Amino acid sequence: MAFKGAIVVDNEKCKGCGVCVANCPTGTLALAKHVNSRGYNYAYMAEPDKCIGCTNCATVCPDDVITVYKVKI
Repeated sequence: MAFKGAIVVDNEKCKGCGVCVANCPTGTLALAKHVNSRGYNYAYMAEPDKCIGCTNCATVCPDDVITVYKVKI
């Protein structure tokens, strides 16, 4: 059975620090061009097919706003 990763970012709580983007080994994450209600460019899955579900992004997130899932494919 094969799996791929998927993440959910709480866009309203993300401060756009970019630590998750820098620590993603596959280049899945990026900072959005749009801002949330607090004025921050939040993180999102720019390349969803690249996510391997490694949890690096969630581990390094200082605000604990990222949840990682493994999805059956």
